[in-house]
Amino acid sequence: MSYKSIIVHLDTTERAHPRLELALRMAKQFGAHLTGVFSVFTPEPQAFHVMAGSAEYYRDQQNLRNERRTALERLFQAELSRAAVPGQWLAIDEYANLTVPRLARCADLIVVGQDNPNDPEAYIADHFQENLVMTSGRPVLMVPYAGSFPSPGSHVMVAWDGSREAARAVHDALPLMRQAKKTTLVTVNDAHTEPDRSRIPGSDIAAVVARHGIHLELMDIVTASTESTGDALLSQAADLGADLIVMGAYGHARWQELVMGGATRTMLRSMTVPVLMSH
Repeated sequence: MSYKSIIVHLDTTERAHPRLELALRMAKQFGAHLTGVFSVFTPEPQAFHVMAGSAEYYRDQQNLRNERRTALERLFQAELSRAAVPGQWLAIDEYANLTVPRLARCADLIVVGQDNPNDPEAYIADHFQENLVMTSGRPVLMVPYAGSFPSPGSHVMVAWDGSREAARAVHDALPLMRQAKKTTLVTVNDAHTEPDRSRIPGSDIAAVVARHGIHLELMDIVTASTESTGDALLSQAADLGADLIVMGAYGHARWQELVMGGATRTMLRSMTVPVLMSH
């Protein structure tokens, strides 16, 4: 297994170019085809026409975004040529939460940015990243909006809890682990609860991964009484010097609300290194 079809989501944020550079390096590394999917939040023009004086504002903003899209497309094509990576550009005008997951189902890996609450241009759709993980059926590599990550995957940290989602993430990340210099599998035990005797031990999944020629170092950690699982994972990644976290994403729909698990929610909000999530 390898990544032969990679999609990178592009928008008008400042982090679009670094995200493209990361995706290009990965496409080069795995000999993959790279698709740049441009998708931003576009409000309904009818909503502006009912407010006095807002129609002109809408037109100005739309023209500005069109200019940025054209500039980004030129950059994408130039970078593809420079890196000698095959690829294509797709500009999406439809609702991102429907269109991007549909495109992603025909890819091996999707690269997106973390939601940045301080940048209005980072808003694509309600719970865009969460929806992509939960509905695309493919692994999603999320890149933090703060920091520089030129080539993540030298030291991979796998978060293991024996769940279906974690098992999916481990197997989705095999190409990355195969090329990593070091991989550490971390099992988190909650100090408040008794160990789950039915949980699949980390040693069992490590034996499966070893048959792919990948050695995993095993580590068990216990959360402090005031520490969440997500915070414990982030702290452990920092202590290990890991530059990529692999984990299963847990969530479910409740009426019209998407409810994410605690560790998943923490990672989406506070990630400090790129995170590969699978559901």
